[in-house]
Amino acid sequence: MSMDKNDRIVIDSRSSWKYFLEHIPGAANVSDWREFTVKGKDVPGVLIDDKQQLAKLLSDHGIQHGKTIVIYGEPSDPWRTDGRIFWMLEYFGFSNVKLLEGGVSAWKEAGGEVERGRDHAPTSNLKAQEINFNPAVHADKSYINERLSAKTLAIIDNRTEEEYKGATPYGSQRGGHIPTAIHIDWRDFYSSEGRLHSPDTLMALMKTYGLDDSREVVVYCTGGVRSSMAYFVFKYLGYSVRNYDGSWWDWSNDSNLPVENT
Repeated sequence: MSMDKNDRIVIDSRSSWKYFLEHIPGAANVSDWREFTVKGKDVPGVLIDDKQQLAKLLSDHGIQHGKTIVIYGEPSDPWRTDGRIFWMLEYFGFSNVKLLEGGVSAWKEAGGEVERGRDHAPTSNLKAQEINFNPAVHADKSYINERLSAKTLAIIDNRTEEEYKGATPYGSQRGGHIPTAIHIDWRDFYSSEGRLHSPDTLMALMKTYGLDDSREVVVYCTGGVRSSMAYFVFKYLGYSVRNYDGSWWDWSNDSNLPVENT
């Protein structure tokens, strides 16, 4: 991050205790992605759509327009919540959002300083009218169900293979996957250190699955968290891509929607 610190907002998506032990100086701690989701429903992943409420939540973390927002997480995190925050902010209309490869470890290896302590990042004055939802990066169950047989849409399941085949480790109502969905574990796009594979490697992987940018892509997982890391990859490669925030929690909860288990 060579930009002036006054021109950037840094978001640490790790747990509050990891943040306390060490974090990039000035970073705000957004430790729970569920803070921005609808409460009291059987579908934990669905985002809040009340702009007034969202503005308050975002401003409490110092998030505002006009600055570059850099997000980092824990490369070993099996859900990589930094990706969810990246996609979420793009959906809320923030146009200059980035992920820091390798997290704090990569930052320190590059000579960056860290500090210890609680979150004292400043708040912002973000207003509700400054949140502009971007429907082009979002999908819900109706959008997908209406296009299940469309040749112009590729549905990508980014969970583990076991989940794709029916396992329900996170309490989903039903096991299986969305019909026609292609399985690609989101971790296949990254190294074990959390770094994105080269463009050539990524494009070779896409070719393996018959994916090119002539089709729109919808990614999903259990609650739209892991799939956000795949969203980042498809966007990076120039695909038109949407993330399904409710994902399998939402789809499996609706008995009227079809499910495959093979």
